[in-house]
Amino acid sequence: MSDITLQVGDLAPDFTLPDEDGNPVALSGFRGKRVVVYFYPMDDTPGCTTQACGFRDAYPEIQERNAVVLGISPDGTESHLAFKSKFNLPFRLLVDADHAVADAYGTWNAESGYIRRSHFIVDETGHLADVQVGIKANDSVQRALDSLRG
Repeated sequence: MSDITLQVGDLAPDFTLPDEDGNPVALSGFRGKRVVVYFYPMDDTPGCTTQACGFRDAYPEIQERNAVVLGISPDGTESHLAFKSKFNLPFRLLVDADHAVADAYGTWNAESGYIRRSHFIVDETGHLADVQVGIKANDSVQRALDSLRG
């Protein structure tokens, strides 16, 4: 398990990862918007599908609140593309193949070899406004929305 413990108010660790199409996506490129960065263990599994579809269904409200969503898992571009297409996900899925970003956010569990389901709200200035590590799939979307509304 990572020793990193991020807290509200901390500067969010910046990253650049490839999306489902292989295009680089940098967190810093979203300054001026809020970003829901969520980590999930694996594409197209029950909990991960619940979380992704929850963010999909809430996406209009997320956009109304000057925010975007970025999903991150170790799965590759082909897996992400299939998952995104199958469930009509309107946001980008990023490839963290070596789990370096998950480790920087304290969500990588080396013992189990999986990312712990988590989400972070990054504010317009790049600071963390909400930190939820190890959250249940059903709770993640609601807590993210509560944070964006607050």
